[in-house]
Amino acid sequence: MLTDDLIAAARVSKAWPFQEAMKLVKRYPDGKRGPDGALVPVLFETGYGPSGLPHIGTFQEVLRTTLVRRAYEVLTGGAPTRLVAFSDDMDGLRKVPDNVPNKDVLTANLGKPLTRIPDPFGTHASFAHHNNARLCAFLDQFGFDYEFVSASDCYNGGQFDEALRQVLRHYDAIMDIMLPTLREERRRTYSPVLPFSPTSGVVLQVPVEVIDAEAGIVRFVDEGQTIEQCIFGGQAKLQWKVDWAMRWYALGVDYEMCGKDLTDSVTQSGKIVRELGGRKPEGLIYELFLDAKGEKISKSKGNGLSIEEWLTYGSEESLGFYIFREPKSAKQLHVGVIPKAIDEYWQFRASLGEQPLDKKLGNPVWHLLSANAATLAENPAGAGESLPVPFSLLLNLVGVLGAGATREAVWSYLGNYIANADPAAHPALDDLVGKALAYNRDFIAPTLVKRAPTGGEVAALHALDAALAAAPADMRAEDLQTIVYEIGKREEFGFESLRDWFRALYETLLGSEQGPRMGSFIALYGIGPSRALIAEALAKA
Repeated sequence: MLTDDLIAAARVSKAWPFQEAMKLVKRYPDGKRGPDGALVPVLFETGYGPSGLPHIGTFQEVLRTTLVRRAYEVLTGGAPTRLVAFSDDMDGLRKVPDNVPNKDVLTANLGKPLTRIPDPFGTHASFAHHNNARLCAFLDQFGFDYEFVSASDCYNGGQFDEALRQVLRHYDAIMDIMLPTLREERRRTYSPVLPFSPTSGVVLQVPVEVIDAEAGIVRFVDEGQTIEQCIFGGQAKLQWKVDWAMRWYALGVDYEMCGKDLTDSVTQSGKIVRELGGRKPEGLIYELFLDAKGEKISKSKGNGLSIEEWLTYGSEESLGFYIFREPKSAKQLHVGVIPKAIDEYWQFRASLGEQPLDKKLGNPVWHLLSANAATLAENPAGAGESLPVPFSLLLNLVGVLGAGATREAVWSYLGNYIANADPAAHPALDDLVGKALAYNRDFIAPTLVKRAPTGGEVAALHALDAALAAAPADMRAEDLQTIVYEIGKREEFGFESLRDWFRALYETLLGSEQGPRMGSFIALYGIGPSRALIAEALAKA
């Protein structure tokens, strides 16, 4: 399925996943080779902190990394790859989250590694195990192809021991990299190594002296006593930037992206991994999401949008589409962006079937449909499929139905607009009917206010009503649009532009400042019910 034409087109594509993947192609043109010369998988990694539940940021990072992974496979004709979802579950718990039961269990274990704290939910071996299970269930829900790796398993099982030995060998050089980046007070207690207290089990932030790098022995003070302790086998972990670099070195990570807030960490960790003898991964530094006011999203402020909220009012595909676009540009993330994302996704999906190959590879939907496919096809399944009714039009229909808006009522009106108006025949549309009902209930209905028509608007509405009265019941949406358009152009009604006419229709008939193509709305709602809306508006004049 990976044809020569597809590979050639991908190598010159401007789509950002291909641009990112080309960084890896320069490193491994025909795939990655092991010490014996045999092909080994190129390793993509995403990181996750299990002190809380997975969220929309987790989804976007795994999705974007997957898109680059698939792009690399295309560019190399199918070179092997792996995606590791790495859990930093050896971190010490700094504070008790708000959304957990039995908070006293966590309070009594503050400072200990997350995998050594009892699960307040009472379902898993530790708090980290609970959240890791949620992470895997979350990623499985969306069909991601990944391998879960736990920091605790790597530390406790000795997988990181040789890398830790290398850190101790280069301890002074790592300190020289890190100390200039720290405040004076922090410098006095900073150590790349965080030993675990042999008495309390807490992750210690204390100065450390390397006694024997080869044996992994360090010296530190704990509760007034001088301790000499081996850091191997899960008796210590590393500070964040050093830990990130050590992980790149130990696992052989080739690609990892991160948010703009970690730009400094990338710089310092890149220097450290080179000091260890490894190589900094390729990667994308993406912009962070903003809230509706353009402010940075904060977990503590709760001003973001959860993935559960998005999926209540929009589809999974629309979320992927929104995340795909312009990763280096800051984007607002709030419920108001969902309707447009849904309609744009389906517009791109409809065009995919007829596009030439080079345009296909720039189409976000090509990448989204290919993201978790076992093989990448030039024309993925579903290309060219269209949505019979735009989501924005569904919202308008649901809005005018008001209290009578039910799934059954919506489908009865859809019969005016599409053939075979059966939910079973249009499952994607039926799903969006439910989303439209929820969106209208929570965000549109509470704000809808239909104003009375004024001035020339009154005469124009009378003219529209007369034209609709003379129109056949099955008139096409395009012809209805022409009627609306021609009335708005008539000089006697005094509209300065057609935009003013359409705005008047939206505000008087639908109760909103923006709306659909009125011809499409009238065809969907029906000429008779549409005339009833006009009569209701004129009664207020």
